[in-house]
Amino acid sequence: MITRRQFTFGLAALSAGSCAFGGLANAATQHAAGGLRAATGFGPLKQDPASLLDLPEGFTYKVISALGQAMSDGLNVPDKADGMGCFKLDEQRVALVRNHELTPKDRILQPASVASHKTANAYDTAPDGNALPGGTTTMVYNLITGETESQHVSLCGTIRNCSGGITPWGSWLTCEESIDKPSAYNSKDHGWVFEVPSTAQTLVSPQPLKAMGRFNHEAAAVDPRTGIVYMTEDRGDSLFYRFIPDVRGDLIKGGRLQALAIKASPGYDSRNWVNPAMPLQQWLDASWIDLTDPESPEDDLRKRGYADGAALFARGEGIHWGDGELYFCCTNGGKKQLGQIMRYQPSASEGTEHEAAKPGRLQLFLESTDKSLFNFGDNLTVAPFGDLIVCEDQYTDVVDNHLRGVTPDGSVYAFARLRDQTELAGACFSPDGNTLFVNLYSPARTVAITGPWSARS
Repeated sequence: MITRRQFTFGLAALSAGSCAFGGLANAATQHAAGGLRAATGFGPLKQDPASLLDLPEGFTYKVISALGQAMSDGLNVPDKADGMGCFKLDEQRVALVRNHELTPKDRILQPASVASHKTANAYDTAPDGNALPGGTTTMVYNLITGETESQHVSLCGTIRNCSGGITPWGSWLTCEESIDKPSAYNSKDHGWVFEVPSTAQTLVSPQPLKAMGRFNHEAAAVDPRTGIVYMTEDRGDSLFYRFIPDVRGDLIKGGRLQALAIKASPGYDSRNWVNPAMPLQQWLDASWIDLTDPESPEDDLRKRGYADGAALFARGEGIHWGDGELYFCCTNGGKKQLGQIMRYQPSASEGTEHEAAKPGRLQLFLESTDKSLFNFGDNLTVAPFGDLIVCEDQYTDVVDNHLRGVTPDGSVYAFARLRDQTELAGACFSPDGNTLFVNLYSPARTVAITGPWSARS
C-alpha cells in the first residue's frame, strides 16, 4: 500500500507547469460503520488578529489580490472569485488563472464589482456593447518576493464562471454554471467550457468548446495519461461526464461526450437522500453512455442521460486529478445532505473499445454525518503531502466555512476557518508545494498561505 511518505508528484502534470499533484492513489477510506472521524491535521487553529482567516500554529497568509485593485490592463479586480488554477512560469513565478462568477445583472446591481469594458474579444455583450462581466483574470505571482507582479482580465463576456480545471498542456478550463439563453441582458446561449492559456498576457479570443456539452457546468479535470476530460454538473439530479477528444490536447476539434453509469445498476442513485444505496468503501464498476446533441438547446442532457441509464449525483462540484485517479465533491449528498466525496479510478483502457473487459470504477470515499467536521464541500485539491484540501460553501443565513483536510483513510480535520461571511474557493498549491492559494469569494480576495507543510509529509 502506498503511504503518505511514499507520495510522489504527478510528473506529467508538473512537466506541463501546473499545480497537479499525485497522492491518495491507494488510500483506504472511512470505516464502513459510518460516521466521520476527526484527525489531528496540523493542530488547533489560532485566532487571526485581523479576524479574517484562522490557521494552525506556524502558518501565515497574505492577501495578494483584492476587489477593486487597479490591474495592469487598466481595469479593476472584479468580484466573486471562484475556481482557480496555478501554473509554473519559471523558477520564481506562477500564473494564477481565477474565475469570476458574475452575471449580467451584476453590472446593474453591483457596477463596482465588475471589470466593465468594451472589447472585440468578448464572448457576449450587453445591449450597451459592454462585455458581460463573467470570465477570468490572470495574475503573475512571484514566490520568492511574495509580490503580485501583474494582473489582467484574460477572458470576458461569459456568465457565472464557477470552477474549472487545469490541463497537462498548461491551460485553464473555465466552466459556465449557466444555461442562459438570449435575453434582455445578453445575446448568446451560455453553458459552455472555455480554454484560457496560462501564458496569455492579454484577453484571449473566446471559443466555446461546444462538443463538451451545454449544461450547468461546475468543474473539470484532465487525465494526463489519456487527455480525457471529466466534468461535474451543479444540479440536484446531475450526471458525471467525460469528454474523449478526437485530438488529445486540442479540445476545439471535438470529441465524444458521455455520462457515467453503474454497470450493474442502470439509473443508479448515488445521492443517498432517501434510501441510501451507495455504501462507503465499496467499488462499483462503471460504464459510459454516449450522449447525443451535446449542445442541448433544451438543457436536457442530464434527463436524457438518466433515461438511458446514467447515474445521479447530488450537485457535482469541485474535481481534481490525483495519482491515477480523481476526486469530486457532491455538495449536498448523503442522508444528512452535508456532502459527499466521490473517487473514480479509470480503466487501463479508458475511453477505448477494450475498457469493458476491465472497466473504471467508482467509490463513495466520504459521506458527512457531522456538519462540525464537514459541511457542504465545494472546490477541492489534492495536496502534495497526500491529503485532500476541501473548500466549504454553506447555504445558511450565517456561515462558518472552513478549509477541511481529508486524510487518505477518510479522517477529517480543520486546516483553516474563514471569519468573513462568504465562501472559500479555488484552492490550489504552487508547483513546489510550499504555497496554498485560495480565494475568498466576495468581496473577492486571493490569499497565499505558507507554513510548515512538512508536518504532514
